[in-house]
Amino acid sequence: MIALVDCNSFYASCEQVFRPDLQGKPVVVLSNNDGCVIAANKEAKALAHIPMFQPVFKIKNILKANNVTCFSSNYTLYADMSQRVMDTLREFSPIVEEYSIDESFVDLSHYNNDELDEIAHKIKERVHKNTGVPVGVGVAKTKSLSKMANKFAKKIPENNGVFVVDSEEKRQFLLSSAKVKDIWGVGRKHTIRIENTGAKTALDFANTNLAWVRKELTVVGERLWRELNNLPCLELVTETSVKKGIGTAKSFGKKLADYSIISEATSFYVAEVADLLRQQGSAAGCIEVFLQTNYFSNSDNQYSNKIIITLDTPTNSTIKLTKEALKGLKKIYKPGYRYKKVGVNLFNLVPENQVQTSLFYEEHKSESKELGKVIDALNSKFGKNKVKLATVGNREKDWALIKEHRSPRFTTQWSELLTIGGKTSSIKL
Repeated sequence: MIALVDCNSFYASCEQVFRPDLQGKPVVVLSNNDGCVIAANKEAKALAHIPMFQPVFKIKNILKANNVTCFSSNYTLYADMSQRVMDTLREFSPIVEEYSIDESFVDLSHYNNDELDEIAHKIKERVHKNTGVPVGVGVAKTKSLSKMANKFAKKIPENNGVFVVDSEEKRQFLLSSAKVKDIWGVGRKHTIRIENTGAKTALDFANTNLAWVRKELTVVGERLWRELNNLPCLELVTETSVKKGIGTAKSFGKKLADYSIISEATSFYVAEVADLLRQQGSAAGCIEVFLQTNYFSNSDNQYSNKIIITLDTPTNSTIKLTKEALKGLKKIYKPGYRYKKVGVNLFNLVPENQVQTSLFYEEHKSESKELGKVIDALNSKFGKNKVKLATVGNREKDWALIKEHRSPRFTTQWSELLTIGGKTSSIKL
């Protein structure tokens, strides 16, 4: 049996953990640069006239009128809280698939069927006790059914956040209660195709002739059909796959025309992606740098460009990658424009222990692995970017994202530990 554990309104819940005064009150989390609403707790979602993904300046009065508390997104906090949730789940099973930052599949096959309801409630209670984050738990024989069970657990208040599909009657009840569009993995086009057969519910689809499913929905649809019929086809994935490309691109907090500041931002982003590159033990063969103005602006001249640089030898040295990235930036930068975003992408990745060098290759001292390890160790111990290249500069406030309402990184920064009676960082618009 497999449990799908899904955190309720994860971003907003993380904020409420450290602001208990906001329990029962509407809370929303904003996107980068505090641009629009990207997450909301159930109280905010209940205010149906607050549209998601709308620019905040357009709905500012609505948020204010409904006493909604807003937070800038705080991904450092969310990532750490997510890890704490995952660690708690591993107390119940060694096999956990981290499906997303707020959602995991847990193998419960080592428990007896008559224990599952109790175990599911224990998972829910222990995650909340350990982290303060509320979760819903759906348990079933397959991943697809557990996903639907989780939705059902949250949707019906009487379920108290838990629903276990441990009998054929419950499976049929669950499927008959779900529409075709609610089936995990069925998109809009497939929904129309399935409904054109007369099927209205997930149970109707599960009872559809398999030959039709195989012909019209291919092997992917067949797997789903089998999963809904209690025949496991989707394995739990517990190993993180190696990324084939690593990149970052963020908007500036304000439009920039000064090349020197843009180059500092570029250097900072290169350091970020190079760090991720080393963490997964890879080296990059190519680096891409791109630059663009704000295409939504009617008052600015528009320009964008990118450059891809092939490296002589794949590397994960921050120094080497920064040097090449800045060469590229210089070629695509044009004065006279107000830029909104710069980005860096690394690709053609190879394992760092399988880098093919040329006959005459000589490692420069500044690019040595030993130096990189020392810098990484210092930054790991004393904080991100404590040791950095001079090209990163000290003017981050001139280009960094707007985060006027970001909460402290309570769980990862000594200087931002929760204080009693201190200032709060949320706002009432």
